[in-house]
Amino acid sequence: MRLNEVTFTDAVPVEGYGPGFFRIGGQVHRGAVLTGPAGTGAWGGYDDSAPLLALAGRIDVLFIGTGAEIAHIPATLRDAIETAGIGVEVMNSPSACRSYNVLLSEGRRIALALLPV
Repeated sequence: MRLNEVTFTDAVPVEGYGPGFFRIGGQVHRGAVLTGPAGTGAWGGYDDSAPLLALAGRIDVLFIGTGAEIAHIPATLRDAIETAGIGVEVMNSPSACRSYNVLLSEGRRIALALLPV
């Protein structure tokens, strides 16, 4: 078996999560979080679309983790993101973290917005 070291570009992987927190790039972030090529920081949830829309042109796909269970995001938020030219994938937060890490390791242009589990 051949093993290759994964090198991440300007975004960092999700290393873990638990009740109310995410560990990303060695740092613990409490509450909702947004991570991607612009770095990692707090996210205000579904009502905070500005930082998501600011990613237009920098990413192709945005994963949105909806917490412990999969849920629909507001239609206005989905429409705004798609109008900005960003694809949207909605899933529960654990699945979103795993999918983000896999695509990040492939060098894809992605970002991740997470609600806590």
